[in-house]
Amino acid sequence: MAWYHSLQRWYWKIRKPITLGVRAIVTDEQKGVLLIRHTYVEGWYLPGGGVERGESFFAAARRELLEECGVLAGKIRLCHLFYSEREGKRDHIALFHITDGRIDEKRARNDGEVAEMQFFQWDQLPDDLSPATLRRLDEFRNQAFQEDRW
Repeated sequence: MAWYHSLQRWYWKIRKPITLGVRAIVTDEQKGVLLIRHTYVEGWYLPGGGVERGESFFAAARRELLEECGVLAGKIRLCHLFYSEREGKRDHIALFHITDGRIDEKRARNDGEVAEMQFFQWDQLPDDLSPATLRRLDEFRNQAFQEDRW
């Protein structure tokens, strides 16, 4: 899977496509915040992924949560919109907050993309958070989204 993502990044650098993506902050008062670890990159991230053709940002967030984590999202709130050119593409990312997600382990797609998922207490976040995930969580907790760049 790692070679595929490496090849994909080279393609993006040449073509510079416009892409749409979503990330979700799933919180639970007792459990904390949900993070995932991918099989093809180091660190912990917010769950999310790409928006498919004909799909809204909201529908994509719900689908990605269900596929990656088996989370059935109830209330979903848009937090902020971001832009990124980090991977060589022009990526527009919608960040959502879900407070009433229900986990159904049987519904999670196990395609080898997600190595692990776990809830972390806010004062016990893992040391190897991706830099962007750390920024988004800090902004979320302070309710101050000051940057438009991912």
